Amino acid sequence: MSPNGSDRSSRRPMRRRILPQALLAGLVLATATGCTSEDFPRLGMPTPVTEEAPRILSLWQGSWAAALATGVLVWGLILWSVFFHRRSRTKVEVPPQNRYNLPIEALYTLVPLIIVSVLFYFTARDQTELLKTSDRPPNVVNVVGFQWSWAFNYIQPVGVGDEYAEDAPELESIPDRYKESFPENADGVYEVGTPADHDPETGDPGPTLVLPVDEPTQFIITSRDVNHSFWVLPFLMKMDAIPGHTNRFEVTPTREGTFRGKCAELCGVDHSSMLFNVRVVSREEYDDYLQSLADEGQTGYLPAGIEQTDAARNAETNEGRS
Repeated sequence: MSPNGSDRSSRRPMRRRILPQALLAGLVLATATGCTSEDFPRLGMPTPVTEEAPRILSLWQGSWAAALATGVLVWGLILWSVFFHRRSRTKVEVPPQNRYNLPIEALYTLVPLIIVSVLFYFTARDQTELLKTSDRPPNVVNVVGFQWSWAFNYIQPVGVGDEYAEDAPELESIPDRYKESFPENADGVYEVGTPADHDPETGDPGPTLVLPVDEPTQFIITSRDVNHSFWVLPFLMKMDAIPGHTNRFEVTPTREGTFRGKCAELCGVDHSSMLFNVRVVSREEYDDYLQSLADEGQTGYLPAGIEQTDAARNAETNEGRS
């Protein structure tokens, strides 16, 4: 037998052995992820716990569906070409070559444009809704990121001092138009964390941010040093904390409980230590918590961040004109 014939005969049994093993490995990979039937529709995302989170989940699911449909089409075309145009079937060394096929070129130009346009539309639509904020939300929290933990300025009228948020020097870096949403007479209290902190109830690492359930809370995100990112996992929403620039967004928690949060921006050597917790409680418990901070002497505010950069101030001015 020729060397080529012996090579072909030796390859076939090997293929027969490898194919079942590959299929078995794929089955194990698909079934050993730890997902239940309830988790699978969320495609790995946590259960939403705010009014805004289902919109984000829907966008995530739609993007996955579009990606899967595109993948199935591409894989199908690849497998079809491999199977129907293999040399052993056609007995042709070099198949006919097609050049300048206008319908095909138009297809692979238009289809990606349509896909990107649809994804852009739904992303822009949802982003516009998710970034809407109230003129006077009942709760405002200034989240301050710093290496390597978090501080929380509760901009609330606690009734424990005469220094109000609008004039507090610690909050000078926050733009004036953001201050317009501050509650009146917000003397406020604060909490500051360290990487060694743990939640007193769950024992999870990091400081704990407390929020009232079923009430809007506006987060004003600032940084004292480098870029960080404020991410509460089941909120399905995160926002960068940028030095010299202020961001904000608003959510309404719908379920009481304690949830995990972390920094989602690689911010330095101890980035992995920038963990925190969010405890959602009733309004009465929230007021009691603010009073407990006041009783411990944590009144007023901590510095929110560095002064706004010229680029950030220009952006604020242009946005105000639009």
